[in-house]
Amino acid sequence: MSDLDRCSCAGINLDKLVQPAILTLLAEQDLHGYGLIQRIMTFPLFRGEKPDPTGVYRFLKAMERRSLVAAQWDIMESGPPKKTYKITAEGKACLAQWISTLADYREAIDALVVHAAKILTGFDSDPSKSGRRRAGRPHADAETKL
Repeated sequence: MSDLDRCSCAGINLDKLVQPAILTLLAEQDLHGYGLIQRIMTFPLFRGEKPDPTGVYRFLKAMERRSLVAAQWDIMESGPPKKTYKITAEGKACLAQWISTLADYREAIDALVVHAAKILTGFDSDPSKSGRRRAGRPHADAETKL
């Protein structure tokens, strides 16, 4: 494994996106912490990587303090009690704001990707444009993979 495999550029440090993932999952159904962790792993954004459980519980605690989620102890006949979380009205409003914010980020990220790829490869990677190379730039196979 290279250093780049564990670098932020590989997309592994997405902890700030755990909050909208939690809110999205809780908008679907009430879940306990372990269930949230397992379900977060299935989001394509997390590429099957298990989020840091301590971080998830830290987010849940902070979100509970902010009244975005509510928790209730689920006492089962067998096994230890588990805290079950549910989204609140404030949490739904927060999720709506996340949707708007993430859409804005997506546009900004798309623009950054197009610009960076164009500079790095000499190609215009915007699919809506012709994709012609800039004059004076050498062509390489790696350029077409970006």
